[in-house]
Amino acid sequence: MKPKSKGRAWIWLIVLLILFLTISYFSFSSKPRVYPNFVSDSPSPSGVKAFYTYLKKEKEVMRWKHSPEMLPKGKKNQLLVMVEPSFYPEKDVMKDYVNFMKSGNTILLLQTNPKGMFDVNTEFIEQKSSPNVYDQSHAIYRAEISSPIRLQTMKEDEELLSSLNETVALKRSYGEGHLIVAIAPEWLTNENLLKDDHLPLLIYLLNKSHAQSFLFDEYIHGGENTSTIWTVYPMWFLLFVIQGILVMVLWLWFQGKRFGPIFIPREESVRFSDEGIQAIAAWYLRGKRYHDSLLVQADYVKLLLQEHWQIPYSREWQDLSSYFEKKWTKMPAREIKSFLSGLVNILEKEKISKQEYLLWSRKLEHLRKEVEA
Repeated sequence: MKPKSKGRAWIWLIVLLILFLTISYFSFSSKPRVYPNFVSDSPSPSGVKAFYTYLKKEKEVMRWKHSPEMLPKGKKNQLLVMVEPSFYPEKDVMKDYVNFMKSGNTILLLQTNPKGMFDVNTEFIEQKSSPNVYDQSHAIYRAEISSPIRLQTMKEDEELLSSLNETVALKRSYGEGHLIVAIAPEWLTNENLLKDDHLPLLIYLLNKSHAQSFLFDEYIHGGENTSTIWTVYPMWFLLFVIQGILVMVLWLWFQGKRFGPIFIPREESVRFSDEGIQAIAAWYLRGKRYHDSLLVQADYVKLLLQEHWQIPYSREWQDLSSYFEKKWTKMPAREIKSFLSGLVNILEKEKISKQEYLLWSRKLEHLRKEVEA
């Protein structure tokens, strides 16, 4: 009967596995992928895939998803496009970006409010933005600017684009390279790229960099930091792993393995457990050996006094008043003397009542907690 029962178990296991695979296949529905805003592989209206694809047909373009310290600084005339960063990088990270520019490269930063990035200063404007944008040759472009922020230029800065005498885009030197900042990241989005003169304005800014190769910075949108086990591995592989774990557990179960806590036999632990202490305490109580029990308790507290408060064990209780006044700060000096004299008297008695035993046992227990605190 054993081979038959094992065979039936394997048959049921295979049926269960097939059923699980079938349910998993039909229950799994591919949901539309959610893209962050301003990423170069997003076909959504808020993505910049259209501009990335258009530029890739004309120039050498790639996505950069790593830390800026790994940027190729040996090459020159590279343009790193940063579109609306989702976080402000730390100082060390910003130094890596600056070193990238100083080595002869350019960064194009398009951000609604770039204050805090590369020491760029901004100001708030109250008037409505004009649809007209002017370049350095005073050519007029039509563009939509949703940001209420305008850039503040420094003496060495070069104003590239302006609107209502306010700076919309500027260029700043960093060593052998440059920084180009513009406050209209929405020009690059898929839904706005072909509206008005957004595309000519973007090409104008790109031409100001004189770059030969282009990098789209995806590190600022999360980059490698957003990688999880659910995004690194394909869903079919994760499903296969889960099913493998389930099959392994069922196989171990059919092999007779059991999962749970390990219980130690009572006879191995009872000798050294609290039961021994409880038995001794019960023996003292049944024999009404209250005085002996109190002596043991007081002797133990003395050992603790030597260990924690450095009071010599050889000292008598009546000689500990000065030590207690220094260590037992919560107890007034008058009460300390009363406690010690009462303790000496109770320990010198040959017999004590149960009420006296319980009273002084509680007091010694209170002292023990105070010493061990």
